[in-house]
Amino acid sequence: MRVDQPGPVTDRITLLGRNESCVYLVDGGEEFAILGGGMTYIVPDIITQIDFLGIDPGKIRHLVIHHSHFDHVGIVPGLKRRWPWLKVAASSRAKALLSRTDVVETIVSLNTMLLPEENSGELKKDLDIRTIGVDNTAGDNDTIRCGDLDLVIIEVPGHSSCSIAVYIPRESAMAASDAGGIPYGDHVFAAANSDFDAYQASLEKMSAYPARVHLSEHYGAVTGDEGSSYMERSIAEAVKMRALLEATYARHLDEEKTVEELIEKVAARASDYFLPKEVMTMVLGQMTRFIAKQHARQG
Repeated sequence: MRVDQPGPVTDRITLLGRNESCVYLVDGGEEFAILGGGMTYIVPDIITQIDFLGIDPGKIRHLVIHHSHFDHVGIVPGLKRRWPWLKVAASSRAKALLSRTDVVETIVSLNTMLLPEENSGELKKDLDIRTIGVDNTAGDNDTIRCGDLDLVIIEVPGHSSCSIAVYIPRESAMAASDAGGIPYGDHVFAAANSDFDAYQASLEKMSAYPARVHLSEHYGAVTGDEGSSYMERSIAEAVKMRALLEATYARHLDEEKTVEELIEKVAARASDYFLPKEVMTMVLGQMTRFIAKQHARQG
């Protein structure tokens, strides 16, 4: 079952934001956590949704950033500005990246580009920043305690070098962000931006956890039988995507021509995907570059 609109995923987990950019509110009883950092333009949605749920924002104590990409950290400055008690956790690698001026400038630029005309003036205040503040770092097998729930951290590089997932044993839920692939329509897009080897190894690592619920930051959550088999599907889709990349590059032996062919195929299958073509081209370029380097090594 797909939960792709704001609302309950389980008794303890609620989807917030929008279909294409969503985060998750985790109810630990005495306190709450938000998993995911979304895009800046969903801040007003989150504020409204929290108010509708009748939750005291003062009880929302944690926010976990899964990785440092622009579409997964955009709400952090705005929520910290409104809720200064919020403690932000990320991997140590993500904290280092989010302290760099060039990284933050890219985050601000891309989030600004995607701001809607309504509320853009107020939202720009949330992007008047020099850093994405990370209060605490967490690594493999660390646990963040949220009320009566454990949020278990899993290092899952491959989509990015700084990716972490969160497993919630009591809910049998895996919040993997893009490190688990992106559910889109009937497919799972293999988002192996940084390192395809590491991405596939991370999928295998997450598949060892008994998850019945998969929480993605794009296009919602997957539950039931579909949730239980999600990681298996993602692993299979990654194999297919890698084979396509390798075959296309072997035919052209040219990164630019490879990306041109791939972007046409992706655009045909995902015409209303949330990312602009320019960003998708960059993503496919990163994956192609990895395959090209492997091809060169194999001679």
